[in-house]
Amino acid sequence: MPPDGRSVSVDELNKRRIEAVRLRLAGVPLAKAAKRTKLSPPTVTAALNAYRLGGWSAVPVAPRGRGIKKTEEPARPLTDVKHFGKQIEGGYSRLAPLTHLQRLESEAIYIMREVVAQAANPVMLYSIGKDSSVMLHVAQKAFHPGKPPFPLLHVDTTCKFRDMYAFRDRTVRELGMKLLVHTNPDGKRMGINPFVHGSAIHTDVMKTQALKQALDQYKFDAAFGGARRDEEKSRAKERIFSFRSAQHRWDPKNQRPELWKLYNARVHKGESMRVFPLSNWTELDIWQYIYLENIPVVPLYFAKERPVVERDGTLIMVDDERLPLGAGEVPALKKVRFRTLGCYPLTGAVESGADTLPAIIQEMLLARTSERQGRVIDFDAGASMERKKQEGYF
Repeated sequence: MPPDGRSVSVDELNKRRIEAVRLRLAGVPLAKAAKRTKLSPPTVTAALNAYRLGGWSAVPVAPRGRGIKKTEEPARPLTDVKHFGKQIEGGYSRLAPLTHLQRLESEAIYIMREVVAQAANPVMLYSIGKDSSVMLHVAQKAFHPGKPPFPLLHVDTTCKFRDMYAFRDRTVRELGMKLLVHTNPDGKRMGINPFVHGSAIHTDVMKTQALKQALDQYKFDAAFGGARRDEEKSRAKERIFSFRSAQHRWDPKNQRPELWKLYNARVHKGESMRVFPLSNWTELDIWQYIYLENIPVVPLYFAKERPVVERDGTLIMVDDERLPLGAGEVPALKKVRFRTLGCYPLTGAVESGADTLPAIIQEMLLARTSERQGRVIDFDAGASMERKKQEGYF
């Protein structure tokens, strides 16, 4: 039997083409992908090119004769492939058109597989927020039924909310993922904190320098991050594959083209890539995806009565005794939630009644401000997000 699929039914041929594309996206060499699917290398290449031009819906072929055997057997159940559509007249199957969220998910999966195929030692930054939860969920889909072939890295500033630490430990335990936790030992020894040293020094020492230490220590050459272009203006101009020098610096004028979704992750020793699979998502997309996929998130995202104090127009939650109160400061109970999560003394809450996912989505439909309005570090004088990124901040 020739290995090009001409002696099988159209349904079987399309299953093999889809599987061949999956194998190639996962980094399997052309010859091995052809052997596993019993297709010729040109057929595998054609299927992959069709996917790159038109997505999954372009991979299947229609019956055109030319030696294709049309089976007389009863129609079998459809292959368990994501977004597989219904049977059409004639008994042949097709892929359903992708929705907006499915296209974003497909793009993120493609990006993750490209990184794994090209990078020698990738890692996923896990900040415990909603974007990290979505990114981890997509990674599980990208490499199902196996586990993602990279560890999680949490850069711990020691100033996260208690609920974030509990959620992190529970998530890692339930998923069976390997978690690396790194805290800047010099900053910890010197007692660096935002109360005494200010947000700018705290961010630089406990976040930026700590991240660079961890990447150097474990020799990671590619790091996934959950940043999105709609969050902040400097992130809006950053590429999906963001090249960093051996000193982890970001030069916006020294980046690689990403035409036709072709990504180049090759780097010299010491250099690295920061990769953002969720670049084209919006905050609304994130919440709609969380709702549709039933993804667990930190409870702080949901409105609840919490003790807060107001500082410079920002509602700071009194998480525990770690937050020193000023003279005359008395915590007040207000129904608040967080749109973004970071270090608790530097993250502002918003008054809200959105205590369910549908209510949060409705709130996002009406929102006219960025979620990062609640991040104190974004308003440090002389320390813009772009400058932080150039110095190595994620």
